[in-house]
Amino acid sequence: MAFIEADHCAEREAHVQAVYERQAAAFGYLPNYAPLFSHRPEVIELWAELQRGLRRHVSPRLFELVTFAAAVALKSSYCALAHGVKLREFLTDVEITCLTRGEYEGIVSVREAAAMRYAGQVALDASGVKAVHVAPLRAAGCTDAEIFDIAGIAAGRAFFSKLVEGLGALPDGAYQRLPDAFKASLTVGRDIESDEAAAPV
Repeated sequence: MAFIEADHCAEREAHVQAVYERQAAAFGYLPNYAPLFSHRPEVIELWAELQRGLRRHVSPRLFELVTFAAAVALKSSYCALAHGVKLREFLTDVEITCLTRGEYEGIVSVREAAAMRYAGQVALDASGVKAVHVAPLRAAGCTDAEIFDIAGIAAGRAFFSKLVEGLGALPDGAYQRLPDAFKASLTVGRDIESDEAAAPV
């Protein structure tokens, strides 16, 4: 149960209904965080536009790896579960589980590992980032623009994770259907809601 309730009056408005329909179409059910945005539906639309901009210059795999690293660093079960599931397109459950522990060797490239470590630092303590944190990216051949992209993805994830976590949104019950070991490794913060959603992950 989140700390605030949906705006049930706003839910009847076409604008909010459109937001709900897009979220349900993406997940196969209405995710727990979506009703929170009934108070400010324009914010989730701005978030979607930001996501499109952040994705534009990176590969889908790198986007998911960087997002996942930031989510784990932030201890956001919701985002770690969501993007851990998306990483199944590229990696096995065992490999993704290793990534949650910072075990990158043999699973991702040197460049990807550098990006994930940097993303975790940006998400967790951006003011603590030093040249030493950026150096591995340069050594792996990243351009300034690519470093900007990685920082932007991590910072963007911090915004969304902190917003939904700060409002108490629990990870959707559909994630209960994941294999136990995989599910446990991705539950880095709040527990998954006990009641399963209607649609499987």
